[in-house]
Amino acid sequence: MGIAELLFAVIIGFFPLLLIIILFLMIAGIRIINQWETGVRFRLGRYKDTLQPGLRIIIPIIDGIRKIDMRIVTIDIPRQQVITKDNVPVAINGVVYFKVVDAQTAVIKIQDFEYAVSQYAQTALRDVAGSMSLDQVLSERESIGKDIEQIVEKACQNWGLEITEIKLQDIDMPEDLKRIMSRQASSEREKRATIIKSEGDAMAATNLAKAAQIMAKTNGAMQLRTLQTIDGLGPSPSNTVILAVPVDILELAKTLNNKIGKKK
Repeated sequence: MGIAELLFAVIIGFFPLLLIIILFLMIAGIRIINQWETGVRFRLGRYKDTLQPGLRIIIPIIDGIRKIDMRIVTIDIPRQQVITKDNVPVAINGVVYFKVVDAQTAVIKIQDFEYAVSQYAQTALRDVAGSMSLDQVLSERESIGKDIEQIVEKACQNWGLEITEIKLQDIDMPEDLKRIMSRQASSEREKRATIIKSEGDAMAATNLAKAAQIMAKTNGAMQLRTLQTIDGLGPSPSNTVILAVPVDILELAKTLNNKIGKKK
């Protein structure tokens, strides 16, 4: 048997094995990238290209691929202990919404972008809340969130990330401070109620004075008012009204008083 025939026999013998190896490599090189993902391919450790969603073929062993979720990601800002500008301790937590807009940059320039965003948000939260008074922290949540968002956005603009929104969730204060604020709010409500009641009394007194002047100028107005008051007492037998002096005599006395006053 010649060398050519021997080589041919070896190839024929190993052909099924080669076929299996090639088939295995083809299957191993198949990658499916979901609609919400983007694949970043590296060839021998160097960036090759970015793979879009769908069925993709890579070279096994030589090529490596990392899939990046392009949807909006939500991460919590753990509860942070903050001392406000007026030296009040508060605990604040929040949530960060962001998404990847450049998968290549997010993979190459930052090791763990979710952890980095979380750390930046925590630091920014402490800085912003610490520069405000307690009243500002409680009343300007949206403004604080915007300030934190701007700080984190500025830090992440070269990482291929977009900060969608940052929201504060809970602001927790010491129990004794909560009781003090509750008493303060109760006092404010009582103050407003007293002011409103006094204003109502003043308006009622003014209206009563005007009504008295009108009744004094109108004949029979006092008798009608008296009868209306008696009618308002109701038909209950427990209500008994006794007029010690007839109304007509009172009216006569009033008329005589007016005549005497005119003569003087």
